[in-house]
Amino acid sequence: MTIRRQFVLDDVSRAIIEQLQEDGRRPYARIATAVGLSEAAVRQRVQRLLDAGVMQIVGVTDPLQVGFSRQAMVGVRTSGDARTAAERIAAFTEVDYVVITAGSVDLFVEVVCEDDDQLLDVVARIRGVEGVESTETHVYLGLAKQTYAWGTRGPQGPAPAAPGL
Repeated sequence: MTIRRQFVLDDVSRAIIEQLQEDGRRPYARIATAVGLSEAAVRQRVQRLLDAGVMQIVGVTDPLQVGFSRQAMVGVRTSGDARTAAERIAAFTEVDYVVITAGSVDLFVEVVCEDDDQLLDVVARIRGVEGVESTETHVYLGLAKQTYAWGTRGPQGPAPAAPGL
């Protein structure tokens, strides 16, 4: 697992990202009008942001609408290097999010399952990963907030923009 170099975005790139966060299929011409650039300039900026790994444009599904009625966050305590367990757990198809943490658990693992039986199976498989000492499963009862519209606010204080981003 590697940490990518942080890019400092200028106001125009932030505005483009905000437009795409509202609607990932928004036409470049409409974005261009909103941010004050030509359509070609927006297309080039979007491509540079994608190539640099600053953003992705993806279709996001609602798990409940596509047959996955059980979601949970599993706290995992490990022995040894938590990164090794994180890599192994991240390979599970039911896992969509793995974070290495500092605190009472070493990892947070979000799982999306069809039902409780599949959740039970996934948790058992997580417990079977070498280096996993224990788990604590938190079943989702409801969703109060989920957003993908973050990351466009600038850092505190003035900072130079990366060239062309």
